Order: sequence, then C-alpha cells, then structure tokens
Amino acid sequence: MERLSEELIIEILKRITRTSDLNSLSLVSKQLYAIDAEQRATICIGCGLSTEDFSALCSRFPNLLKVEISNSGSTPGNGNHTDNQGLFVLSSSCNSLNDLTLSFCSKINDAGIASLTYCKKLMSLKLNSIPDVTSSGLLLVAFGCKALSSLYLNDCKGIAGSTEWLEYLGSDGSLEELVVNNCQGISQYDFLKFGRGWMKLKKFEFVNKETMVNHFITRHDPSYSANCVYKYDLCCENLVDLKLARLRTEPEGPEIGLRFLLRKCKALEKLCLEYVGGLIDKDMIVLSQSCKNLKSISLWMMPRRFHEHEVLRMGFTDESLEMLAHNCPLLQDLELTFAGVEDLEYPEIGFTQEGLVKLMHSCPIRSLTLNGTLFFNDKGMKGLSSAPFLKTLRLVDCKKITDYGMCFLVHYPCLADLKLQYCSGLTDVGIAELVHAQKLQSLVVEGCSNISEHAVQGSARSVQYFPNSARSGATHLKRLVD
Repeated sequence: MERLSEELIIEILKRITRTSDLNSLSLVSKQLYAIDAEQRATICIGCGLSTEDFSALCSRFPNLLKVEISNSGSTPGNGNHTDNQGLFVLSSSCNSLNDLTLSFCSKINDAGIASLTYCKKLMSLKLNSIPDVTSSGLLLVAFGCKALSSLYLNDCKGIAGSTEWLEYLGSDGSLEELVVNNCQGISQYDFLKFGRGWMKLKKFEFVNKETMVNHFITRHDPSYSANCVYKYDLCCENLVDLKLARLRTEPEGPEIGLRFLLRKCKALEKLCLEYVGGLIDKDMIVLSQSCKNLKSISLWMMPRRFHEHEVLRMGFTDESLEMLAHNCPLLQDLELTFAGVEDLEYPEIGFTQEGLVKLMHSCPIRSLTLNGTLFFNDKGMKGLSSAPFLKTLRLVDCKKITDYGMCFLVHYPCLADLKLQYCSGLTDVGIAELVHAQKLQSLVVEGCSNISEHAVQGSARSVQYFPNSARSGATHLKRLVD
C-alpha cells in the first residue's frame, strides 16, 4: 500500500461506504491513517463518547462535512451523551461542517446550539427530539448561520412561545427546505409570519402536534383567532414538495390557515395531505388547475361532519379524481388512504372504483397505493388490468379484494412490484396465479393471515414474507394513528 499514489488511495477511500471498513483500512499504514483523517467527510456518532474522546475525534477528522449525532435507544443515565461542550468542540474544530443532525440529545440546550454560529458553512440542520432547545436557540442559529438553507425540526417541545426565529428566517429568505413536525405550540397560522421566505422555499412540511382522536372529534381549529388579521398575499411559486398533516380548515366561508398554498404553488410536483379536515372538491379543482407539473399526490382521508344535516362523509368525491385526470398530465404516483370508513357506503365515501380506474387510464401513473379503500373490489382489479403504465401496486387493508381479483394481475402490462398488507380476502389460491405467471420482480406479503409462506415461494425474483407479527401490526398502526 505504501507504493500507491495518494490520488489512488483517495479514490479507493471514496469507494468504501462502511465506516467500520474505513476504520479498519486506516490501521493498515500510517499513510492510510493520515489520508483517511484528512479525507473523511461523514461520520455518525452514538452515545458513549466522553468529551475528551469527542474532542480527539474532531481533531482527527478536521474536514468533516456531514455529522450525525444520535442517542436513540439510550437514557440520560446510560453512558456518556453529547452535551453542550461536545457541540462547542465540534463547531470550533470542523470549520467545513455543512450538514448536522442531532437526535435524542437530552443534554443539549440553547447554550450548545449557540455554538453552531461558528459553523459559517452550515447549510442543513436537523433537530430530532431535542427537548431543551427553545425558540431563543433557534433565533441564534438564524442570526449566525447565514448559509442555512435547510431546517428540520421534529418533536422539539421547547420551541413554542415565540415565532421570532421563523419571522427572521423568513425576512432573510435563505431557506429552501423547512420541515416542522410534531412540535408542541406551533400552529399552521405561525407560518403565515414566514413572509417573503415563501418565495425561495422549495420544500415545506408541517405535521401538527395533535392526537388523531382530538383531530377527529374537534371540527374547528382551536388555534385560529377570528380577531387576528392573517396575511395570505404570499408568494410560493417555487414550492415543489408540500406536505400538510392533521390540520383543520373550513369547507365554506373565508379561507384560513395553510389551505391557501393549494392555489398558489404553481411549480408543485409532490403533494401529501394527511387528514387535512375541511378540504372539498373545490380545493382539488383549484389545485389541479394551478399545478400542471404535479407528479405525486398522497391523500389520507377520514370522514367529517359537514353542515348540511350533519352528514358524515368524505370531503372529496370522484369530481376530484376527474379534475386530476383532466389537468395533471404528468401524474405518476398516487396514494389513497382511508380511515374510519368501515360503516360508510357510496355516496358518503366519495370515491368510486370507476372514477379511480378512469384516472389510471388518463395519467401515466406508475405507482399506486390503496390503503383501506373498501370501495375497491375485484371489479376494480379488472379495470386496472388495462392501466398502461402501472409498475408498482401496493394494497393495504383492501378487504373486498379476493383471489378472483388476483387473477387479473397477470394481465397488467407493466406490473413488476406488488405489495400486499392485511388483505384478509386473499389466500394461497390467488398467489398461485402469480407463481404460474412468473411476471413479478418483487413481492412483499405482510400480515395476510390466509396466505402461507410456502405459497409465495417462486412468485417473484425477490420475495419477502412477514406473518401476523408485532412488526406487521406496528406498520399498519402507523399508517392510521401516528
């Protein structure tokens, strides 16, 4: 190894992705050790390092670009955890740092976050379950990290109380990605203070901190203030990726909250709406007419009580699907997830399989996920058999699909990947059709109690089988109540 040129060694090191392999290789010679120390750009750190060890690590790898620190699965009293001093060492030692992720770091607070202002090249900051960081700490980051273009906050309990950090980031206008998930005290109306920051934003994600039970039983948004003058004359024409979850708005009357985004994001390509109450066909019509570049849409829905006769029904109907079919010629990825519809029938459920099949024939949809779509049965499976572009199909809790419907899968012209989860109407008989056809590239069967592991063998080039287990149950539960 000593005879190899430095350029060749650097190229070898770049091709090694596993940290353990890099660590082992660096011990082969002093030359490799030195070059690895200089070239190492990414590192992941767990709990167990003392401040001295952490300092030595930062000294050895001074050119780190991306650092991830995670204490997941540990408790404050279990081993050493990265604290404010450790974060100060990192900030002062690694001047090239541009991407930092902190997860479950209970010993880091505003004092530690303040040291990130030394990282003048920091572009991406992710804080996941950092309870002691407050809005004051975020404001310091906003002031000091001028290169920051991506901010991710998840389950940060302490940032409620002030939105000055959000207003400053908006006035600075440097963010391209903003993700705020499950942060207590942050409402959809706070983001209206982001101002001109919306102009440059390309990705926005907001998951409201609220249990599904409260979200379902409460019709009106308690964080809305009728006396406050909210400004909606915001420009967000560069937004490409949008996710909104567990929000409430009014189906009739004045437009409130982040609902306004659906009519303004002309560059939008990816949209996810998870249980956004109050949306109706009118919103989807406006969206489809504005977002001609839409490529992916995910709708998670549950029934709501509307004003007329207090009817419990879905806000969207086939009219929404028809508008997508007519106005979104680039649509490739579609997900429909339903919760709480077990006792509903058409027209309360809103969609029909005829409307869905029509959409599949009108747009070049390559990936389709149906979750809890009780209106979809074997007839719908037959209708999809002529969908010209469908490559990936995922069926979750589709109880009305039987083995007869599985027979049509072999006629799907492009189908390569199939995932079946909690489809109680399917048995080994339906899987036998797939084995005989030898058409699939991959098959995943999870939680389908009437399908045996033996039956799926040979049904695709890659097969994964998960019986009724805790792992399977957790997967399904997450789709509906997280």
